[in-house]
Amino acid sequence: MPDRINALTPEALVMMDTIARTGSFAAAARELGKVPSALTYSVRQLEEALDVLLFDRSSRQAQLTAAGTELLNEGRRLLQEMDAVSNRVRRVAKGWEAQLAISVEDVLSQPTLFDLVQDFCAICDGSAGENAPPAHGTRLRLRTDVLTGTWEALVTRQVDLAIGVSAQHANPGGIELRPLGDLPFVYCMAPHHPLASASEPLNDAQLVHHRAVAVADSAQHLTPMTVNLLPGQDVLTVPDMRTKLEALLRCLGCGYVPEPLARPHLEAGRLVAKATARGPFGASIHYAWRAEHGPLGLGRALQWWLTRLESPATRQALLDRHAGRLGP
Repeated sequence: MPDRINALTPEALVMMDTIARTGSFAAAARELGKVPSALTYSVRQLEEALDVLLFDRSSRQAQLTAAGTELLNEGRRLLQEMDAVSNRVRRVAKGWEAQLAISVEDVLSQPTLFDLVQDFCAICDGSAGENAPPAHGTRLRLRTDVLTGTWEALVTRQVDLAIGVSAQHANPGGIELRPLGDLPFVYCMAPHHPLASASEPLNDAQLVHHRAVAVADSAQHLTPMTVNLLPGQDVLTVPDMRTKLEALLRCLGCGYVPEPLARPHLEAGRLVAKATARGPFGASIHYAWRAEHGPLGLGRALQWWLTRLESPATRQALLDRHAGRLGP
């Protein structure tokens, strides 16, 4: 096995690619600056190490065998990956992270998030314009979390940036927190739900007799949150806010929904909002990141996201805009 591994050098893979591309040993030797006999010797050494025939000796041209074709295909892939790795290493040396992981709370605007992702990727592929920073190659990993799960993803180091966390969690240290804004919620149900025609404000004695639709907290280790559920109330638990919205539209229950997400359905009459005796409900949302990122400080990819989140327009769009593009 060590002989086989030692035989598969980048030089050997480049040699195979050159022979296949030029169609002959002689042409490949000229391109590589070698004599044909030296190239033939190198191919035989490679064949002996792998214990396979790479070229059909009965052909007058450099005809690959099935094994040779497989080696060529995999070799080209490996050469591309090695080149990509070397590029990423150079970019990391210049301050760009190899990977940036971000957790985004389920209630925030997906169109706005992907506007930001699109702009970030434009820098990666070099299409962001003349005044943009150089292409970085940072791999982006996104995940969606709910309630405490967003904070947990950050404190357990599963992500580098958490967008949409509460300020009520205990800070273990080393985490910076900034306000994103306030998100109002409305208590909703389908227009043919029994509570849709009830007098306002709705009190707990009325609500407890009707099924609530709740989004499950995605936390696995920290204590999950339960919001606005009553003891003894029937509950339909769903994985995310958009599934909750669908359940409400189908009259499978009632519950609180972010007002911007419910707004088009309220305006179209597909949902009804009712005041409750508990009064208005809203969430104060923040974004957070770990401040200890090595002796050189924060990576440039994280700095890019934090700079964009400093914009009041971006923060407002993340809270309020659930359709369309943010703009140039």
